[in-house]
Amino acid sequence: MKFIEALIAFVSIAGSSTAFQSPVAPSKAVSSRGRNTVVSGSALLAATLDGTVVNVPTGVKRKKTKQERLELASKGLQVHVIGLSIHHAQVEVREKLAIPEAEWNTQSNLICSTGQVEEAAILSTCNRFEIYFAASNAHEANARVMEYLAERSGLPVSVLRRNIFMLEGDDAVWHLMRVSGGLDSLVVGEGQILSQVRQCHLHSIEDDGCGGKVLSR
Repeated sequence: MKFIEALIAFVSIAGSSTAFQSPVAPSKAVSSRGRNTVVSGSALLAATLDGTVVNVPTGVKRKKTKQERLELASKGLQVHVIGLSIHHAQVEVREKLAIPEAEWNTQSNLICSTGQVEEAAILSTCNRFEIYFAASNAHEANARVMEYLAERSGLPVSVLRRNIFMLEGDDAVWHLMRVSGGLDSLVVGEGQILSQVRQCHLHSIEDDGCGGKVLSR
């Protein structure tokens, strides 16, 4: 009995002593649901689970909540392609947009960095430059890709639009099939383009690539 009484006394002391409590960084309390609150540490987790809108400090990428991930997963992603080839574009424009293969993934990540484009893969050869991408909002995604092209080339959008083509859905898929088969090449049926398309796909599924459930298939 004395042992049990001593154990109960020890637990009571431990429960009231701050020496046995885990150190937690001070944070502002979360008040009501839907109210913008700056929180940190365990309070951030509690706010996220509670549904409170949390202001994350600049430079810190907030992890999407389960609800946000479910909403994104439920949205269908449409495949698109924006590009230019020897059939439509001036040589000067193609040269300004050409990207070495070693930079395909870096530039794809840049395209996806703003959030309008979910997936992206770049195919850049001597005779063509194409960006294959997937997004749930076609208008915003097309605008983002055009913004990227304008920034990279230094050309106004009005000039770019006279040189590019834009396809989506089945038309984009059929275009890729034609390109892969050499039917869209300067020399019809040439085989090198198939290897280049393969490299585009392989780069997109690398660890630093931007291929996802659409472009990786």
